Amino acid sequence: MTTSDMVRELCEKQNISIAELCRRIGQSPQNFNKKLNRATLSSEEMIAIADALGVTYEQAFVLKNGKKIQIGNETNS
Repeated sequence: MTTSDMVRELCEKQNISIAELCRRIGQSPQNFNKKLNRATLSSEEMIAIADALGVTYEQAFVLKNGKKIQIGNETNS
């Protein structure tokens, strides 16, 4: 599943249009759709999307010992 697919599915499950999501995160639908089509959404934008929709976004490297390195956090378990 691509990032674009994830965002579209999230909107569908949250019963929100892409246009409404754009309004909530302060981006124009044209610009946002270009990013979706090119798969160039940044981690910061993904976090903004999660915040706007009241969900959690996780992105991390998981080490063999189970510890995670993730955005905004030190290495933790």
